[in-house]
Amino acid sequence: MATSSANPAPLGLAGFGMTTILLNLHNAGFFELNAVILAMGICYGGLAQILVGMMEFRKGNTFGTVAFTSYGLFWWSLVMIWTLPALGLAAPASAAFVGWYLLLWGIFTTFFFLGTLAGPRIGQIVFGSLAILFFLLAAKDFTGNHAIGILAGYVGIFCGASALYEAFALVLNEKYGRTVMPIGAPHPAQMTGQVVPA
Repeated sequence: MATSSANPAPLGLAGFGMTTILLNLHNAGFFELNAVILAMGICYGGLAQILVGMMEFRKGNTFGTVAFTSYGLFWWSLVMIWTLPALGLAAPASAAFVGWYLLLWGIFTTFFFLGTLAGPRIGQIVFGSLAILFFLLAAKDFTGNHAIGILAGYVGIFCGASALYEAFALVLNEKYGRTVMPIGAPHPAQMTGQVVPA
């Protein structure tokens, strides 16, 4: 007998969104890089998204599996880039090499943005703004231009907020059985007989 399971995506989106907002409050110049960001990167942005990726795997969702697992591990790798040198376990990375790291994540995210074109509009906003964020952060590290980093911070706050919006919308739309928070109409190919909030 088939059993239904909960949608894990809102958990991953919330973990991503909240951690992204906190990091980019730092990038925008409001707060220093501190234990709040590191802890969220390890726990909610990192571990929660990795677990969600495994749940998406069980549901047969390749896009969700790769996206959530990858971005969860992104947070872990970013925390390690910051902390391994402080622990004496690795040499600090140069700004240019961190720029390449961020550029590769921007390219990765661009391809996932293309995948969102077959889904609700909110996914395009999340992944589109995330790709822009990575490219801006890479440009800041390549050029040393502080103003680009500030701009990236504001883009990142918007990106994180849009992911939180999607998380809340998925939960509330399912809970009420109707559209409480619109997320944009899905592509017809995504319609599988289930009610999809639009």
